[in-house]
Amino acid sequence: MNLDADFVRRLHSQADRLLGLIDRFHQGRVLVVGDLTLDEFLTGQVERISREAPVLILRHETTLQIPGGGANAVYNLAKLGAQVKAVGLVGKDDQGKALCGIFEAAGIDNQGVLVDATRPTVTKTRISGHARQSVNQQIVRVDRKSDRLPELEVQLQLAEYIRSELDNVDAVVCSDYGDGVLTAPAIEAALSHQRAIVDTQKNLRRYAGASLFTPNLPEAEQAVGYAIATEQDLSQAGQDLLFLTQAQQMLITRGEQGMTLFERSDVQSQWDIPAFNRTEVFDVTGAGDTVVAALTLALIAGASFWEAAVLGNLAASIVVRDFGTATTTPAKMQAALQLILEEATID
Repeated sequence: MNLDADFVRRLHSQADRLLGLIDRFHQGRVLVVGDLTLDEFLTGQVERISREAPVLILRHETTLQIPGGGANAVYNLAKLGAQVKAVGLVGKDDQGKALCGIFEAAGIDNQGVLVDATRPTVTKTRISGHARQSVNQQIVRVDRKSDRLPELEVQLQLAEYIRSELDNVDAVVCSDYGDGVLTAPAIEAALSHQRAIVDTQKNLRRYAGASLFTPNLPEAEQAVGYAIATEQDLSQAGQDLLFLTQAQQMLITRGEQGMTLFERSDVQSQWDIPAFNRTEVFDVTGAGDTVVAALTLALIAGASFWEAAVLGNLAASIVVRDFGTATTTPAKMQAALQLILEEATID
């Protein structure tokens, strides 16, 4: 594994500290306000072409249901050992029951998950098929969701619950996928916490005043209004984003190029963290949620911004090796870090 020499030296010098931070993940208490999604994966074997239409007929084999969207952020935190409270909406349907059942089985407090009978649970159903002795391939995806905002009464109920729990948690994570949970009342309530961490796909301005944002590169470009093509563009974008959001910290995730950190500070305010895993990336779905989860728990455990980002990067390098939305554990993170330290070379 070839990493920047200075980064490798720093990683080795802080190895014990990073391992100790992971050991304290279970102490974190986190409230996640998010657009809760159920990801369904239906698979089957192709039997023949239908006589009714030019489409495949599949013989159903398996159905897998896992948390997606904001629910994936919730689930990642739980699998990393945190004490998690979920806030969001589900419909009065089988998908909502399934998602709440997954939360309960993982020890997640879902008292803040309201049932709204006027809306379906946001569900993304991926249908995949395969011939005999061949791999599955996705054929179609079916989405269930509502494009309208929740009723004002529901918005206020969510905000009231958030405010009632602020003193009971160490951080509030806003996981905004644009599905209507994070309206103005909920955002205002969430930002009342001193450690509000925002992961939103668009409109960062709505969260002005949050302590930390974690946009990916396309989201950062959309927010600043220009392409980030050079290192100079990147540095300018980081400063522009800090000004735009009035945040203390900004983490731009850049895929195979790693991450870049920006901090409102009088000393060094920009750091680059290389990607740990470039050769075994199979699926980046949900990796951003994993970054946010590990980053949040590291900060709660007392990590510096750099240390927290390194651990977020480490966690993501594990989940991208699996297909679909995935999670990791503290034990896997510690094992992965030990392996990186053994394999890292100084050019």
